[in-house]
Amino acid sequence: MKFICGFLTTFLIVHFSYAKTSTLEQVKKKKYLACGVTQGVAGFSTPDSKGVWKGLEVDICKAVAAAVFGDENKVKFVPLNAPVRFTALQSGEVDILSRVTTWTLGRDTAQGLNFAPTTFYDGQGFMVRKSSKITSAKQLNGATICTQQGTTTELNLADYFRKNRMKMKPVVFESNDEVTQAFFKGRCDAFTNDASGLVAERSKVKNPSDYIILPEIISKEPLGPAVRHDDDQWFDIVKWSIYAMIDAEEKGISSKNVDSFLKSKDPAIRRLLGKIKGNGKALGLNENWAYQIIKRVGNYGEVFERHVGKKTPLKLERGMNDLWTKGGLMYAPPLR
Repeated sequence: MKFICGFLTTFLIVHFSYAKTSTLEQVKKKKYLACGVTQGVAGFSTPDSKGVWKGLEVDICKAVAAAVFGDENKVKFVPLNAPVRFTALQSGEVDILSRVTTWTLGRDTAQGLNFAPTTFYDGQGFMVRKSSKITSAKQLNGATICTQQGTTTELNLADYFRKNRMKMKPVVFESNDEVTQAFFKGRCDAFTNDASGLVAERSKVKNPSDYIILPEIISKEPLGPAVRHDDDQWFDIVKWSIYAMIDAEEKGISSKNVDSFLKSKDPAIRRLLGKIKGNGKALGLNENWAYQIIKRVGNYGEVFERHVGKKTPLKLERGMNDLWTKGGLMYAPPLR
């Protein structure tokens, strides 16, 4: 009995200690950040020919690594499909989920997630073959539509057709790659996804002009990284890493000129770059955490233009993803 009691006591102490270990402590112990990403969406998260991950969502994880380690490369990227992404985060397989995931009430509560600031404002649309002569989603009554299982896309699709008293036949696949391949092979009349995802997939085909994206946007899709509930410090680190990138763009600070701002007399800039101490201590990081993000990864505008902007194959306009001062929705609270 003493042995059993002693064993249980030891088990509980070890289990309790593990449970109380913060994500920041675990990440530092591993010496890398485990980042859950999409399985290959152009502009957002995809490995290049050398296996190096690139994309807007990839750079969000690099920004967090830069804040924690002062090294944006201390990231292990874990490709996840939609059905397993939340389990991977909840189980601790990844420390942050940064893969075209829509912030919803159910995910924020029942799924036990905390969503950091939105890094890309999007909406769901439809893509069809140009030869179909379809010019509006209202013409899709009776169509077969390719979509991905276990996503808000699948739910929005059903809601849209029900609302408009139309019928359709969903052709559902587990992974995004399966969905896109099925559409381009002609297994369905239309393909529905976030508009940015449609643009990304169209950019990969031999003749992009053979496909058109219909004008209707049927949902709001605020996309951004998520972390587990019950670790406010880690949530704060991820949240303010994103805000630092937005704030830097607003202040005109980029990876190319950040060093020239180190002698600035502006108190807000000095706080951002760690010359006025306090923000780092509040987060449990070095005082120059934001400087490291800006220097190593860039401000939000740099990241956007590098991966999905007008000079990339996606050729996306900033639109809602521009700064609030330019008519967009990107806005950072005061970093003080």
